[in-house]
Amino acid sequence: MNPATATDPTRVDPSATPPTELVPMRHPGRRLAALLVLLTAASLGYSVLTNDNFEWSVVREYLFNHEIMKGLGTTLLLTAVAMTLGITLGIVLAACRMSENRVLSYLSGAYLWFFRGTPLLVQLIFWFNLSALYPRLSLSVPFGGPEIAGAATNSVLSLWAVAIIGLTLNESAYMAEIVRGGLLSVPKHQTEAAIALGMNRWLTFRRVVLPQALRVIVPPTGNQVIGMLKHTSLVSIIALADLLYSAQLIYSQNFRTIPLLVVISLWYLLCTTVLSYAQSHIERHYGRGVQVGPLRPGGLAKLRSLGSRLSKRSQSNDNPTPA
Repeated sequence: MNPATATDPTRVDPSATPPTELVPMRHPGRRLAALLVLLTAASLGYSVLTNDNFEWSVVREYLFNHEIMKGLGTTLLLTAVAMTLGITLGIVLAACRMSENRVLSYLSGAYLWFFRGTPLLVQLIFWFNLSALYPRLSLSVPFGGPEIAGAATNSVLSLWAVAIIGLTLNESAYMAEIVRGGLLSVPKHQTEAAIALGMNRWLTFRRVVLPQALRVIVPPTGNQVIGMLKHTSLVSIIALADLLYSAQLIYSQNFRTIPLLVVISLWYLLCTTVLSYAQSHIERHYGRGVQVGPLRPGGLAKLRSLGSRLSKRSQSNDNPTPA
């Protein structure tokens, strides 16, 4: 042993065999926090299940009620139509926003400013009362010319039309920014390289820009779809029989407010769960081949690898190579 090491107890002998036993770090605070969270969740679940005021028998009775199922169908149809039209219009607005034509860029910017700056509920009420401003909608020659075709506003804007117009115009403003952000995330030099290789602009967009942009566009778009599913409940303010309004009609007659709200909450949770599952698979599809950081083994693999290295070092120290 080195004499300096023998006299100084704080120094470690470099020729000593390293320890092979792995002792995991203790985290008592994490375990205590997890225990408190589990106890709180179990207490809350027990309270919900044993509270007679929830009237679970009424929940089971109305879970598959005919009116509830019709309202669910209306909600899903509104979500699909409004999101399809919103995505389509959002792509057009994003293209206009990125255009070198200042008129198109400024007009699309004003559109985004207005529809993102006012609440969706206010927009729906505005479209519902549009007849107060324009009693008649018509196609005519500009600046007071003769009317070519027209009809009364209330006959054109039905409840379905008001709901789809309001949801679509609001959603397109958000989708335009999502699409624009995805397109801007693709480095410009990739487009330039593709054009230098002889690819036209459409082929460059389809084969180079779009696949990379979709990795950025898909996750927020999935969130927008889930948000749209819940935002459709706002159409109940204009008396369109969606899931929420159907429940309101029922509990306004039997006064079982809480059980009916539990029923629609369960259906919303089921639909959002399905959409979240589909979103995760779509994200995984468009994220193939992308590695955000270095691949790291799991905790058990790390322990095994470390133990193997220590074991090899111990064996090499026990059996030194002869000179």
